[in-house]
Amino acid sequence: MNKPPMDHAAIRNRRLRIAAVAAWVAMLSACSSSEAPAPTAATDTADSALSSAVVKREAVADEARFDATLEAVFQATVAAQTNARVEEIAVDVGDYVEKGQVIARLRATEQQARTSSAEASVREAEARLADAQSEYQRVKDLTARGVLSKAALDKATAALKSVRAQVESARAALNESAEQLTHTVVRAPYSGIVVARHIEVGETATVGSPIMTGLSLEHLRAVVEVPQQEIGAVHARKQARVILPDGSSVEAAELRIPPAADADTHTFRVLVTLPEGDYGAKQAVFPGTLVKVAFVRDERQALLLPPSALVRRSELTAVYVLADGQPPSLRYVRVGSPSVDGRIPVLAGLTEGERVALDPVAAAQRLKNGA
Repeated sequence: MNKPPMDHAAIRNRRLRIAAVAAWVAMLSACSSSEAPAPTAATDTADSALSSAVVKREAVADEARFDATLEAVFQATVAAQTNARVEEIAVDVGDYVEKGQVIARLRATEQQARTSSAEASVREAEARLADAQSEYQRVKDLTARGVLSKAALDKATAALKSVRAQVESARAALNESAEQLTHTVVRAPYSGIVVARHIEVGETATVGSPIMTGLSLEHLRAVVEVPQQEIGAVHARKQARVILPDGSSVEAAELRIPPAADADTHTFRVLVTLPEGDYGAKQAVFPGTLVKVAFVRDERQALLLPPSALVRRSELTAVYVLADGQPPSLRYVRVGSPSVDGRIPVLAGLTEGERVALDPVAAAQRLKNGA
């Protein structure tokens, strides 16, 4: 019985696939033709000269990944705490300031005058207190000898208490004046970057007037919307890592999961706090940067390969499989997202125990010479 003729489109597609694979192998071979040593025989196989690894199953975290945006944990506007004219602006937008660094100075004439007056009031009250204490002691001694009545002692006691209260009031007024004086020097509450300036030299600042807005680059967190079908696993494990734009990742220091979902989007706005670090200087990561958050859902067994063992062209991924007595064999595989340590899980196309070339270029050269 004659076989039905193949469809012309199927024949054409098959030829195209064969041609693509051949071109792929040829390109890999050409890349290494000037570097790879020539094999000793046409049937060279997997040996010690070709770096390889045996594929085996290992435990890997099963993760759910979502886009997220970084924001500063500490972001605040420093406001004036006293009424005074601005005399100096020490920093500007974009400047980095240390905690406690002076960012502005206000005219302190009025506050200094009040402080000096309060200091004089304290000295005067303390002098009266010394007199009242001497008078009380004198009356007390005379009363004990029967020279003065108990009424005289009561009067001296009341006078002493009154003067003591005046001293305490004067000292409180001095503390308040001194605090207002310190408020004329505005300092950064924490280390960070100035992102906005709200006042100019010569303007009058009143209590509550904004002066500078700043944020800390050392304390960041990722804001991520987690679908309701994933929140159970996220809540149970409370384990995540933040994947930065350069591909590196950091383990989350803290997860804040809200008790309710958004009624419109049905997602949970989870806050993932990064460990303290200078991300701006070291990794050029700033508030507003787009990152990914990988939440650990469970653990599973997977075949893991280093990224260098994979051959990627367009949407295709392959590896070179090595077998004793055989030249390297190019095999297509399906892979997943990188694991925490950067290795790639192979979802299909390989079985445990097979040997894979770790240098695809050298393997392609070996295949070319052994064909």
